[in-house]
Amino acid sequence: MFSQAVEVVAETNIFARRVDGRQVLVYSLQYSAARDLAMILPIPVPPHSPDDAVTFINLERYPEFFADMRQGFRPLTMSFMSWTSASLGTATLQVHDVGAFEASFVPGISDFGRLDERFRLPAGVWDKLPIYSDHGFAVVKLKSTGANTAPVHPMALAFPHREPGVLFFPTVHVHDGSVHPNALFDHVLYCQVAPDMYEGVVSWERSRTVASAFMDTKRATGLVDGDRLCWRRALNGRMTNTDTWVGAGGSMPQPAAD
Repeated sequence: MFSQAVEVVAETNIFARRVDGRQVLVYSLQYSAARDLAMILPIPVPPHSPDDAVTFINLERYPEFFADMRQGFRPLTMSFMSWTSASLGTATLQVHDVGAFEASFVPGISDFGRLDERFRLPAGVWDKLPIYSDHGFAVVKLKSTGANTAPVHPMALAFPHREPGVLFFPTVHVHDGSVHPNALFDHVLYCQVAPDMYEGVVSWERSRTVASAFMDTKRATGLVDGDRLCWRRALNGRMTNTDTWVGAGGSMPQPAAD
């Protein structure tokens, strides 16, 4: 989800893993935007989580995180897709410097008023997304790129997860200030799961070997378990505009009927 006009969004990669009752997310993309804006990621934290519930992790020293992750799998050809979008009272929320980004945790929808207006979605968007009525949100501020498309180093965070035994990937699209039933995906999802969750990734591709063979686990700062396998799933083309849940009762975007 983006708070302002985005000319291009492409090559989105997301990694997820559970660690000691929390979930980590690593996220990267390429984008082009004429003005400063924010990427807004809903996250299923317990309701009424405090302002410091989310930890932001600096991966500025590991820009190759996803390039290395890809080395654990066979080559994957993805088509380049882009989207054109239209413009999208209490204590100020803490701003974290995370490498090239500034990031904040917004505990609930009503707390967006504590952010600069440039970094909020139109209020009517949330009315069409009632599933997020009790979620928190990671807000990552991105700089304008002018006419260029800018790759950025991966951004990472860890948050308390309200649902035990599942992984969450924020894959709902809001790129033009509106919520559409279908969206154009250019995503590759990666994860690590414990053996008791293997059933949830039965349709995913497994890495050739454990992560330490292709990831720099030291620079990954504990985000990746070097002794475990990784799993991959590509989402490409027009699909239902939903989030991705892996595990018991999980669900994923499906190819759109139209």
